[in-house]
Amino acid sequence: MKTSLNILSKRLFNRALYLVLVFEMASGSIDHKVPDETISPLIEATSIRGPYFDKTASKNITALVGHTAYLNCRVRNLGNRTVSWVRHRGIHLLTVGRYTYTSDQRFQAIHSPQTEDWTLQIRYPQIRDSGYYECQVGTTPPIGHAMVLTVVEPITTIIGGPDMFINKGSTMNLTCIIKHSPEPPPLIYWTHDSKEINYDSVRGGVSVITEKGEVTTSYLLVQRATNTDSGKYTCHPSNANPHTVVVHVLNGEHPAAMQKGSKLSLKSSLSLLSVCLVLFIST
Repeated sequence: MKTSLNILSKRLFNRALYLVLVFEMASGSIDHKVPDETISPLIEATSIRGPYFDKTASKNITALVGHTAYLNCRVRNLGNRTVSWVRHRGIHLLTVGRYTYTSDQRFQAIHSPQTEDWTLQIRYPQIRDSGYYECQVGTTPPIGHAMVLTVVEPITTIIGGPDMFINKGSTMNLTCIIKHSPEPPPLIYWTHDSKEINYDSVRGGVSVITEKGEVTTSYLLVQRATNTDSGKYTCHPSNANPHTVVVHVLNGEHPAAMQKGSKLSLKSSLSLLSVCLVLFIST
C-alpha cells in the first residue's frame, strides 16, 4: 500500500513539475531550450495515461486510382476525446468523430466501438488526392499523427509496340511490363484478336512466364509462328489498364522491303498513267 502511494505521489509530482515548466516556457520566464533529457521523462510520465498513437498500425499507404483507399489511425487510451481527420493541403477538415465535415462525400470516417482504430475511407481516389493527411485527437493542445497517401495509376506497356514484325517459323516473344502498382497484379491474361489465349490448345508451343515484383513482367512465347498468329495481342493485368500490340508474321520478308516495294509500285502506276495520257493526246 505504501509503495503504491509512493508511485502515485511521484507521478503527481512529475505532472505538477511538467505543468510548471510548460507555464514558465509559455510566459518566457525560462529559456525554451530545456534539455530533452530533462523534459522527455516528464512528458512520458504525464502522458502515460493520456491518448497516444500506435504508429505501427498508422502507416503511409499507396492506393490505386479508382479503388477505395483506407488510412488507418490507431489511438490508445482515447477516453472521451474526439478523433478528427485533416488534410494538410489547405488545412481542410474532413471528419470529426464519425461525421463528415466536407462537401466531398467520398471521404468518410469509419470506427467500430470494439476497436481503437479510426479509419479515413476515400472512395474513387484520384492522383490529386495524394498528399499528407493528419489524424488528430482533441486534447489540449491537440495531438496529431500525419500520414502520406500516394495514389498511383499503374502503367502497362508491351515492349516493341504498337506494331511488331515476326519472321515465319521464329519464336514470338511479347513482353508486357506493369509499373507503379502498389502490389503485383493477382492475375494477368493475354488475348489474341479479343479471344483469351488457351495455352493447352492443339496448336501447342504457346506459354506464359510471369515474374512478379515492384515491376511485374509477363512473357508470352509463341513458338514456330505462322501467318495465323498475326493479329492483335493484348496484355490484361487485373489491377491495371490493358495494352495492345499488332503482330505481323512475315514470310521471310523484312518490313522495310515491304515499304520500299509499295513506293515502287506507286511510282510505276504514275508512269503508266503518264504514258496513257500521252497516247490519248496524240490521238
